[in-house]
Amino acid sequence: MSATKELNIKSNKVSNDPISDCLTRIRNAITIKKAKVLVPFSKLKASLVDLLQKEGYIKSYEIVNNDNPATKSIIVELKYVSGVPAIKGLKRVSKPGLRKYIKSKYVPRVLNGLGICVLSTNKGLITDRKARADKCGGELLCTVW
Repeated sequence: MSATKELNIKSNKVSNDPISDCLTRIRNAITIKKAKVLVPFSKLKASLVDLLQKEGYIKSYEIVNNDNPATKSIIVELKYVSGVPAIKGLKRVSKPGLRKYIKSKYVPRVLNGLGICVLSTNKGLITDRKARADKCGGELLCTVW
């Protein structure tokens, strides 16, 4: 059985805060120890998932149903090490009702460098370490540890 049939892809629901929806889906899947989770597609969510894969928090991801925009989705394969999830926590920082913008010298460290902050900048989504190195500030989207 293919991954798309296994996850039962239907039309994607619209959310007021799509990043928060994506993080909540991943958090809920980790809570019940699922191997894969389905997230509705957007370019921002795809770059967020790509960043999480590069940082080693998820195993892989796949974009499915490219032909139909109503059901285009991202299948995220979560990473577990000896049954323990690689992601211990996710927190949305900047919300639609209260955006958080920060300068590069004020970018916080998550668990003294063990976690990451994800910033949306004019260079795309970057981590806190890269923001400090490039001296680039932006909107603080979320923290992952």
